[in-house]
Amino acid sequence: MRATDLNLSELLEMDPAGGVIRFAGQRAVILDTVAIGLLRKYLAQNFGLTAARTVLTHFGFAHGWRMADTIRAQFDWDSDDDWRAAGPRLHTLEGLFHVAAHASDARSEGGALLVDSYEADQHLLHFGQADIPVCWTICGLMSGYMSRAEGREIFVVEDRCVARGDAQCRMIARPRNAWGDAHAEELGFFKEGQLEASLSSSLQRLVASLKEIEEKLHRHRRALIQVAPEQEDPSGLVVCSRAMRQVVDMARRVAKVDSTVLITGESGVGKERIARLIHDHSTRFDGPFIAVNCGAITDTLLESELFGHVRGAFTGAIHDRPGLFEAANHGTLLLDEIGEVSAAMQLKLLRVLQEREIRRVGDNRSRPVDVRVLAATNRDLMQDVAEGIFRQDLYYRVKVVEIRVPALRQRRDDILVLARVLLAQAGIRMKRSITGLTPAAADQLLRYSWPGNVRELENAMERAVALAYGTRVEPEDLPEEVREAMIRPTATGSAFSKDGATQQNNIRTLEDVAKEHILAALAMNDGNQTHTAEQLGIGSATLYRKLKSYGLTNSRNPPPPSVATTT
Repeated sequence: MRATDLNLSELLEMDPAGGVIRFAGQRAVILDTVAIGLLRKYLAQNFGLTAARTVLTHFGFAHGWRMADTIRAQFDWDSDDDWRAAGPRLHTLEGLFHVAAHASDARSEGGALLVDSYEADQHLLHFGQADIPVCWTICGLMSGYMSRAEGREIFVVEDRCVARGDAQCRMIARPRNAWGDAHAEELGFFKEGQLEASLSSSLQRLVASLKEIEEKLHRHRRALIQVAPEQEDPSGLVVCSRAMRQVVDMARRVAKVDSTVLITGESGVGKERIARLIHDHSTRFDGPFIAVNCGAITDTLLESELFGHVRGAFTGAIHDRPGLFEAANHGTLLLDEIGEVSAAMQLKLLRVLQEREIRRVGDNRSRPVDVRVLAATNRDLMQDVAEGIFRQDLYYRVKVVEIRVPALRQRRDDILVLARVLLAQAGIRMKRSITGLTPAAADQLLRYSWPGNVRELENAMERAVALAYGTRVEPEDLPEEVREAMIRPTATGSAFSKDGATQQNNIRTLEDVAKEHILAALAMNDGNQTHTAEQLGIGSATLYRKLKSYGLTNSRNPPPPSVATTT
């Protein structure tokens, strides 16, 4: 038997009734290449590319070694050379790759084999264009077969790959000692123990990550149990107000479609949390979520950060580096503070959103990316468009759907719920037993307008935990600006109407509003009438008469003496 005599119809045996398929006398199964590609994707995403490459290389090597043993026993070869030459022919008949007609012999030392590989196609399908050759299983397969047939270690290295943008995949076979240090990194994946080391390292990182997430969730759960468990939304957000529930509902609905979303709102309202909610409820939930603050990076660095760069693109670029668009492939990228980017960067972002491909700084070829882009800003982009600061075409490209997150002062029903959760979380972090807020402290939180929104509230709660003497937060534990906040009177019968809106019924009299304001100022000055009168811009006698009409004359200050009118 010669290698050229191998025929697929003779090698392949099928028993439809028994469900058994045999190839070269050994039981075989038919696997869809996309399914194999999905396995490759799973390994890479859960254990990292290094571990995935090691697993696939070792799997291919074992397969090739066993195939060499099996095929030698099945046929009466004319010579050992024919047995060795049968390897590429068998791999082609198995459907693993197609050998180009002009390929040279890969069996000999330094020989090269040009192939069209299923593995390169699958990598392109699931990962996009690669930076390195990716036919790891096939390299292992050929190495295993040739090592068994030659009786010595022969390693096959791929130096050209379709997945990297080359015209064809090229495999080069050499004995271990003939490689030298030229491809030490690639040869390292064949080492005994490399598989265990790669998997061990990946598993250690995975376990550490899972422990960190578990601890974070545990702290969050304990905080919620201590405060208001009924206010926890299935998304993990703590919401109570109608306005915020509408935002969460809209985020869940838009998450189901792969469209670009613009999230607007003041600084600190939780725009990134809404973006994370959209990612977690989308079909990309198992992919990466990456957020980048465009306003915190200079224009030149932002281009490299988003798109990556190639070696030598600028001073300090000593190696190729993928950008955040490539890192977020098959996931979600949040462009926070998108209103801060320059006009030049706006044009480049527009091209990426339109073409779905990026070009690294200093590179002359484009790379496809599969990324869902979310954008966030605290600016009025429509006003920026009118003033020529922001491109109109980019504005409409990112604003397919807009989600406006209301300020904390516009959803006052959330203040105390959030404050208690943030207080409990800060207590757990600082290892302090803080049970809650006193009524006076809670009332003071409701009086303040919170210009810094949830971020400011979180800082205030952390400060309160650090300064509290007892197990409950008192007004004096709060920041000065919160302590000094006075009741903001409204036209309704309560200091604040629901969700910050003004009701049109039960209109209060001017005298009632004035009384409430005077009493609030007196309380802020600890009953000191002199200071209160100065702050209100009225005389002490006028204040005394007001208090007397309210039935409150037992205050710290005695009634002022009569003052004669002079001319």
